[in-house]
Amino acid sequence: MKIVIAPDSFKESLTAVEACTAMAAGVRDILPDAEIIEIPMADGGEGTAHAFAAALDLEERTTTVTGPLGDPVEAHWCGDGTTAVVELAEAAGIHLVAPEHRDIWAADTRGVGQLLNAALDTAPQKLIIGLGGSVTTDGGLGLLAALGVTAVDAAGEPTDLRHAARITGERDPRWNDIQVVIAGDVDNPLCGPTGAAAVFGPQKGATDEDIPELDKSL
Repeated sequence: MKIVIAPDSFKESLTAVEACTAMAAGVRDILPDAEIIEIPMADGGEGTAHAFAAALDLEERTTTVTGPLGDPVEAHWCGDGTTAVVELAEAAGIHLVAPEHRDIWAADTRGVGQLLNAALDTAPQKLIIGLGGSVTTDGGLGLLAALGVTAVDAAGEPTDLRHAARITGERDPRWNDIQVVIAGDVDNPLCGPTGAAAVFGPQKGATDEDIPELDKSL
């Protein structure tokens, strides 16, 4: 008998690889002679980099980046010099912040930009960015800041999401001639009743009072 085990991760519990291992162990207890094929899956969120590494035989790498609330995080990504895979959840994932510490206005994506910098330094031809499982709703301003793009207010001073009027910065030549692929499993618009703030904000610490202001800022 051949059994294929292909789970996604279990949010804030098991990675897809860990789920595969646990399920395979259970199968072996009952069917010790079965042929088991473990294929960890991902939807752009937690575990995406590991899944791509396993599927495409990419080298797994670790980079220390700034976590969503400013603490250092050991973030995993993968690449082979031609393709690189960066996962937002590794640097700004909801699993990195306990529910009682989640702060929708403080959490940012700076670490994701730092991961992208590490990947860009390998000069890939294709860059796959997994989006999902984040504890942030900063409009990507943290990510942009790490890449040298600054949000400024109407007076031209660096600012946050609530007061940003425009962004400014020089184009990084490392982005030239790279195919960028966004990996995600949702089609929500940025704003509105099915937008980022309204649908995903509450699980990241946003209150009912935060949602309208967050939506307007986005």
